[in-house]
Amino acid sequence: MDDLIYKIALTLIPGVGSVNGKSLVAYCGGVRAVFLEKKRALLKIPGIGEQTVNAITNHNVFDRAEEEIRFIRHKNITPLFYLEKDYPVRLKQCHDSPLMLYYKGTADLNVPKVVAMVGTRNATEYGRDMCRKIIEGLVEQNVLLISGLAYGIDTWSHKAALENKLETIGVLGHGLDRVYPYANRTLAEKMLESGGLLSEYMSSTLPDRENFPMRNRIIAGMSDAVIVVEAAETGGALITAEIANSYNRDVFAIPGRIGDLHSEGCNKLIKINKAALLQSAKDIIYLMNWNDVKGNKKSMQRQLFVNLSSDEELIVETLKEKGDLDIDTLLIETAMMPAKAASVLLNMEFEGIIRCLPGKVYRLL
Repeated sequence: MDDLIYKIALTLIPGVGSVNGKSLVAYCGGVRAVFLEKKRALLKIPGIGEQTVNAITNHNVFDRAEEEIRFIRHKNITPLFYLEKDYPVRLKQCHDSPLMLYYKGTADLNVPKVVAMVGTRNATEYGRDMCRKIIEGLVEQNVLLISGLAYGIDTWSHKAALENKLETIGVLGHGLDRVYPYANRTLAEKMLESGGLLSEYMSSTLPDRENFPMRNRIIAGMSDAVIVVEAAETGGALITAEIANSYNRDVFAIPGRIGDLHSEGCNKLIKINKAALLQSAKDIIYLMNWNDVKGNKKSMQRQLFVNLSSDEELIVETLKEKGDLDIDTLLIETAMMPAKAASVLLNMEFEGIIRCLPGKVYRLL
């Protein structure tokens, strides 16, 4: 039986969420092994109780998994398991990232620069105008723009990205067999040609209210920076900002007039230092250090790395050859032990040789 059916089946076991699912795969040595493991061995895994073990050993989920496989093959959807290389690397670093994602589109989910833009469903002219201006200012950075395809700021963000020929991803709170809201169906079709649609939910999953806060963690986790354009004091955009802060992502908020209900959330984030004040795209570029030195200056700077240790030289050569790498991939490529690599990488940061980007991704300067 193909491993894909086990990967999907694991997400269908009651009581096996993102965190427990990863523990099961790690302790058992693979996703297929979870279903073949004996009950007494499963009970020894931390965090896995008898109720969950009974659900695993007495499961009846393969029929539904096979049905989903038929659907994704018919619709040319790409399933992404969290251990696969095409899974969003930034999201992989988050402890509660989904076991499975379902993706349809053309964009690379692991490009160097990813920005999320979120906000109220009741966008004002000011909010729509700021969406356009910020995205226009990020065109030269060639960012991937992520949002939630909801009414309001999400919709305007996706539209502005497409108008400026930037790829854009809509993260959905339901299966890929539908588009919600239905009014964004045409927009979603355009995004499939220059970006894509992404969901952790299987087909036939309805856009229920409780799905959207879960969806927001994917938007936050996939991004280097989260921009809140307009937001009330409570709501989905504030949830996304809180999650982004918990993931150590950079959060930016566009200020609004005092007393404006649609800007209360943004002003509050800035006031309590949970977001940087954002006036233009230049603020993001500066604070994210995206003004990379180009051309001969970079080559000359690298030639000045003369007193490197053998471990530092190995890391420099690996990053030269492979480009930006997350910590897990870097450890695999260099065959270094985690404790040793942590010390070497920290020293290289202090010396200005490398930079640690959000999601524990390392870049050679």
